[in-house]
Amino acid sequence: METPYQNHIDKADFDFVYEPAEDSFLLIDALEKDLEYLQLRKPTFCLEVGSGSGVVITALGMALPKALCFSTDINLKACNMTKSTAIRNNVLLDSINMDLATGFVHHKFDVVIFNPPYVVTETNECGGCGIEASWAGGVKGREITDRLLHMIPKILTPNGTFYLLLIEDNIPLEVVQIMSTYNYKSETVITRKVRNEQQLVLKFYR
Repeated sequence: METPYQNHIDKADFDFVYEPAEDSFLLIDALEKDLEYLQLRKPTFCLEVGSGSGVVITALGMALPKALCFSTDINLKACNMTKSTAIRNNVLLDSINMDLATGFVHHKFDVVIFNPPYVVTETNECGGCGIEASWAGGVKGREITDRLLHMIPKILTPNGTFYLLLIEDNIPLEVVQIMSTYNYKSETVITRKVRNEQQLVLKFYR
């Protein structure tokens, strides 16, 4: 998978939108590792929740040119940056200013991707709509993630796949257990140690 061009982005914009970092590229690496699996499933609709700069969903759109890509972000500036990243890389994408996937009541996706705000913080640090929304995860770094987990059965097609990036502080085993209550199987696609942080990408499917 190619890394999308980002030279259209003014560095000053990253004061307001999460700048692609090791976790972003780990998620792209996970999708690349799983690309043959995804190509065999021929996804029509792909969604990234909390797209930030848009590099992950754009990379996926470049690799799956027949798919229609969507993204959401609670940060309007992130939605605009995602859209511009997609345009710069010739990917057809619609970016929607939305809290997680709350507006998709009647829409289902074949692939859902989430690089959540996973840093362990106080609960009152969650719930913003600026750049802090990209990292403040509350208790266990999972308050935002857990909200999305309960939406997945409603927005994922029966044969769909959900990719989720976590760190060990998030207690991934608990996430696996939560998803198993919705009859989802799980696999660890990739892991990487970044400074003092163990990052991993989990894949959920039926």
